[in-house]
Amino acid sequence: MRVRWHGEARIEADEAASFYGARQPGLDRRFLDILEDALQRISRRPQMYPKVEGAIHKCRLPRFPYGVIYRMKSETVEILAIMHLKREPGYWKARSR
Repeated sequence: MRVRWHGEARIEADEAASFYGARQPGLDRRFLDILEDALQRISRRPQMYPKVEGAIHKCRLPRFPYGVIYRMKSETVEILAIMHLKREPGYWKARSR
């Protein structure tokens, strides 16, 4: 299954990794590894994760307070946001239109 990123979601992933890397050396790599693992799981079984609104799903990342917000479009997983779970929960909704 193909993965397509919303431009702002990619920025969010990079910013989160930079934040963790500044806090502790190597933690940025750990965050990105966990994110990559989540993306692989989503690609294999996109319907496995709960829907949060309409056809939009959320996959929580282990060990980090982030979730991957995504939807299916044909044979593509569209990543809408890499969302911090404790901040502005619905900010990504404009991206789903």
